Amino acid sequence: MNTSHAPRKLRTTFRKTKVISPLHTSGPFAVSSDGRSLVTCVDDEVVLTDVDSASETCRFKGDTTPVTALAITPSNTHLIVVYTSLALRIYELPSPSLSTEPPTSSTSSHIPWVRQIARAHDGPVHVLAVDPTSSYVASGSADGHVKVWDIHRGYVTHHFGGHGGVVSALAFDFQKASTTSSTPTKKKIDSADATAAWKNMRLVTGSVDSRVRIFDLKLQRTDPIAILEGHISVPRSLSVSSDGKWLVTAGRDSVILVWDLHSAFSTHAPSTKKGTRVEVKLAKTIPVLERVEAAGILSAMDGGEEKGLKVFTAGEKAVVKVWDVNSGKVTLTLEGHTVGADSSEAVEEQGQIINAIYLSQTSTIVSLHADQTILFHSLQNRTLTRQFIGYNDQIIDATYLTPATSSTTTAQADSQLALATNSSLIRIYDATTLDARLLSGHTDMVLCLDKGAAGRVLASGSKDKSARLWAPSAVGEGDGEGEGGEISWHCVAICEGHTESVGAIAFSRRYDESSPSLRFMITGSQDRTIKLWDVQSVPLSTSPSSSEQPPLRLKSLSTQVAHEKDINSLDVSPNDQFLATASQDKTAKIYSIEYHLKPGKGNAKGDLKLVATLKGHKRGVWNVKFSKFDRVVATASGDKSVKLWSLENFACMKTFEGHTNSVLRVDFLNKGLQLATSAADGLVKIWNVKDEECTSTLDNHEEKVWALAIPAHEKYIVSAAADSVVTFWEDCTELEEEEKLAEKAELVLKEQDFLNYVNLQDYRNAILLALSMDQPRRLFNLFQAVRPNRTVSVDEPNNPPSVTGHVSVDEVIRTLPPLELGRLLKHVRNWNANTKTFAVAQTILHAILKLRSASDILKTFDASEPNEALMEIADGELPGGPSDKDMRALKELLDGLIPYTERHLNRAERLIQDSYVVDYILSEMDLGILVPAENDAMEIS
Repeated sequence: MNTSHAPRKLRTTFRKTKVISPLHTSGPFAVSSDGRSLVTCVDDEVVLTDVDSASETCRFKGDTTPVTALAITPSNTHLIVVYTSLALRIYELPSPSLSTEPPTSSTSSHIPWVRQIARAHDGPVHVLAVDPTSSYVASGSADGHVKVWDIHRGYVTHHFGGHGGVVSALAFDFQKASTTSSTPTKKKIDSADATAAWKNMRLVTGSVDSRVRIFDLKLQRTDPIAILEGHISVPRSLSVSSDGKWLVTAGRDSVILVWDLHSAFSTHAPSTKKGTRVEVKLAKTIPVLERVEAAGILSAMDGGEEKGLKVFTAGEKAVVKVWDVNSGKVTLTLEGHTVGADSSEAVEEQGQIINAIYLSQTSTIVSLHADQTILFHSLQNRTLTRQFIGYNDQIIDATYLTPATSSTTTAQADSQLALATNSSLIRIYDATTLDARLLSGHTDMVLCLDKGAAGRVLASGSKDKSARLWAPSAVGEGDGEGEGGEISWHCVAICEGHTESVGAIAFSRRYDESSPSLRFMITGSQDRTIKLWDVQSVPLSTSPSSSEQPPLRLKSLSTQVAHEKDINSLDVSPNDQFLATASQDKTAKIYSIEYHLKPGKGNAKGDLKLVATLKGHKRGVWNVKFSKFDRVVATASGDKSVKLWSLENFACMKTFEGHTNSVLRVDFLNKGLQLATSAADGLVKIWNVKDEECTSTLDNHEEKVWALAIPAHEKYIVSAAADSVVTFWEDCTELEEEEKLAEKAELVLKEQDFLNYVNLQDYRNAILLALSMDQPRRLFNLFQAVRPNRTVSVDEPNNPPSVTGHVSVDEVIRTLPPLELGRLLKHVRNWNANTKTFAVAQTILHAILKLRSASDILKTFDASEPNEALMEIADGELPGGPSDKDMRALKELLDGLIPYTERHLNRAERLIQDSYVVDYILSEMDLGILVPAENDAMEIS
């Protein structure tokens, strides 16, 4: 059968599959020792994120105040958090195996704390450190005091004062005994056992007075056993080598100091006498020429091929450097937060590293930057392996990309997603792993994005009055066989000439795979003009070696004054013959594009001519889009409507209304049969073009949805909003239809089974099946059929007792599980409210009360096992928790049963009373008839 002309099915169901939400807004961060879990702060909440899937695992219950410090134990079992309220809380971390499908931010669970110290210090706590055994945590406060806490018991084991101000850094120095393993395990370690197992237990502290102090945790001393003076500014990082021989300190005075602990403590053991100190000599001073915010000693296998002590530093220059202590030189530089040469100073400041963590198990350094980005640097591969963008702020535009480079044989369609936010940096996300990269080059906010050559090239317009073109290149190709490494984007061309912000941009749409090249690009600006640019000389890809070459400076072919107000959107028709513009002057315009290549010279000639003006919107037009399959164009306006215009006569064909605020984006779906729109009301709507009806509404945003991106396969719709949330909506129409067909087939089988059970008088399975199918009518008919056979008197031995009418039905009610009993009670409540069905309801209610004990019935309302059927009775959630809701369900059930039962009882009593009246009248009538007859007989006699 020929199905080529079969009508296409409408896409009506979309499900939220992935979400890019704020990961880190401010405050400290922590990473598990295995590198699989990331703990960050989003506003006043602490969030646990799975690193591999980039999805939120859970959140931890806070106290509504910001977090000042947090740390994860080396065993990855506990999280310690300190809040602005001075409360210290200890949480148990969930096992990674329990988060196979992590929930989104809106539905993730909140883990309660296992221990809390209401007021840990008298001042804010900014630093925490956990010992290698995961038994102790040290906290440093702004009041100059350091406390050591027992994690498992929650009390203070040591209290050290005497610091000259804010405590800025902490580090434990534990030297194991010969029989002790230093590998942290998830087994709970007793504090006394931990103390006995380690030969030396010291705590190193740094404070704002630029001094470094060493305290011995085994001695009964509250004063330091050594004071190190060498810094002239605040020491920001302390690190002790695994063998305990070296201490490295670094700070904002731009130097690394290496201290010889082995010589000091091997020749002079610390005395228990208060005031005696051990002199620790400075072994090496390394100038790093930048303010250091984090430093640490690397393990032997991460130091490189050269032997010796290796130290990493991270600070204001936004790079991680590895230093050889012996030579005092940099042996490795890890760059991940690259900044263009023409970037602004604000961009450079945003890239500064404010903290870094070294993970010895995975040979990784994780750095936190001032713009809330988190980078994972591999010391073995010497590359950036993972990047998280903590906060995207308001997302303005989005588009899918298909990078194809010389090192790739085939391009993966729509494998990356580009985002423009209110920042000069462009975000590039991997559409599968959500790994992110940042593109720097613009000096002001990026306002618009578009893709050319089927996604091979990216164009961006900015408030800096310029447009830039970006091409991909493959870096880290490895074997060089063509499968290449990571895709990196570089600026290859710049378009300058507008006098105001570039707020709209559009590429030519025609693209030939056999001879891939670009043709032209059009930009629209706040200066109310549109420019036509020749971009045929722009390469579709670059090599890593040529990425440092200066970008091309392009010239415009034509400039037109297009509108009376700001230009919001541009789009080019699929055949490159027309241009559509949208403006705040309430109009959209259609221009014809004349673009020709001069033979023999390779230069192009182009012009734009006005064809029609589309008038009809009552407010500014935010977006305009051509259909790829029909000669129509769609416009989205601030008047809350979307209009469809014909390109034949430029008349308005259809108007779509349904949004409650300005419609900001519109695009075509399903070969032009449907429209996707997003608006300032935070909603995304899917429309049927033929009927002008909304077929689906997608809701996951709280602010204006500025951006829509639809890949070529149209399996997803991506919406991005001003709430910094990106939502991936998957088309599940076919899946839902298959599920409905499967449900119908299963329902038919269950109905047939129900009839078979009734015919076989297998009432137990029949009742359970009717309850599971939630078909109260079938259940009512069954009870009504057996009710006339119920036994009122059970005194006769040959007559078995039957409350409902059948012994099997009585047995079923006697043995119903709590869940099914709750469903039955819900049906009884509904039947009891109807005069036609109350008799059966009273019979079943009598059977339940007679055959089930009170404690048995109360189990149905047990809070430990919530009954979903009864929860439907009590709408909403009470503040007290699940138990209050269960009691509310019981109250609602009784309130629904008692009044109607009393009404039925009163009616029955009235009927009984009326029956006595009838009996009396009949008796009187009989007496009146009989007495005269006797008198007549006497008279006759």
